[in-house]
Amino acid sequence: MEEEIVSNVLIFGFLIAVVMGFVGNRTQYCTMGAVSDWISVGDTNRLRAWLFSIAVAVFGVSLLEFYQWINLEVTRPPYRMSSLPWFRYILGGIMFGVGMTLASGCGKKTLIRIGGGSLKSCFVFLVCGLSAYLMTQTVFYELIFHSWLSPITLNLSDYGFSGQSLGELIFGTDGIYGKNLILGAALAILLGFWVFYSSEFRSRYGLILSSAVMGLGVTGGWYVTSGPIGRSWQESAEWMDQPPIGVGAQSFTFISPMGESLVYLQSGFNNLLLSFGVCALIGIIVGSLSSALIFRTFHFEWFPSFKDFMNHMMGAVLMGVGGVLGMGCTIGQAVAGTSTMSFGSIIVFLSIVFGSAVTVKTRYYLIYYDDEANLPKAILSSLVDFRFLPKSFRRLDAV
Repeated sequence: MEEEIVSNVLIFGFLIAVVMGFVGNRTQYCTMGAVSDWISVGDTNRLRAWLFSIAVAVFGVSLLEFYQWINLEVTRPPYRMSSLPWFRYILGGIMFGVGMTLASGCGKKTLIRIGGGSLKSCFVFLVCGLSAYLMTQTVFYELIFHSWLSPITLNLSDYGFSGQSLGELIFGTDGIYGKNLILGAALAILLGFWVFYSSEFRSRYGLILSSAVMGLGVTGGWYVTSGPIGRSWQESAEWMDQPPIGVGAQSFTFISPMGESLVYLQSGFNNLLLSFGVCALIGIIVGSLSSALIFRTFHFEWFPSFKDFMNHMMGAVLMGVGGVLGMGCTIGQAVAGTSTMSFGSIIVFLSIVFGSAVTVKTRYYLIYYDDEANLPKAILSSLVDFRFLPKSFRRLDAV
């Protein structure tokens, strides 16, 4: 009976991920592309798609919580924990944003490209997974980050808060689910209004479909792992002598599970190491592969140059380390985390966008000026463009 419950959770997670991977392969939904389009040519369509995913997930999760069909007080990762490691979130988000831009896509996009035949993305997956493995399975985080990040972490309980849910931070703890529903509905309506205000976006049916699927998929992940089946899964694990890893309320995130997948492979496919996250990774790849084969878009892709290879590898390292530091990625924090109304998730989301935007702009300066520009000049000029530095720091004329 216990094994059947575990299998059901993993199978449902896998199937939802298959749908997400299938749709993701067929559309232009891409969070890195959203930032790149916006910064490079002022096209906000993919940014609107990303925000629509967030709106769908926020409203769906708020509604499920209001009716107490799910319980997200304790999650993996701990989105609503009482501590607020604000600088860890900012640093991790920026690193991830830079990394996904160098690696041509976030964790989910990497998996979708693997399903579509990209050998480049296989390398990104391996390096990103190894980096996440170092951060979660070794003393690397303790040695490099913990000693100086821990002292500047805010403890919200010192200020009378039990966690970082926006509903509690704004309205207090009384009637929290009702207040979260009102806040979630208001946020979803505001985001939805801005998203569909664009007549051009309203005509992009593929983007609308894919963004809705991603938002509903994240909502479904929460229901599977913390709804009726999920609660039975968590309770049964407490009675097992050797419970499987990764049991707990969670939705889709793709960086730490990359490290978990390497542990699973290293173990010789030990079922106790087959987590919800690993099943989600496999599901995204299978869904994308199915789409590529059905619509005959499968093709092998390789690095055109050694420079491109190095950019992708550096990006993969930054995604792996940054994704663990920020406790999530463009889906795991920006969509899944924000759907829990976590203040920290919003910090990570904005930091990812900032890191990616500055990287896009910096690379544009380097290409435009060619031999006249170097990396420090390009970064400084980019930061001036975003008004994070005064004009006196500009080293290249604006482009």
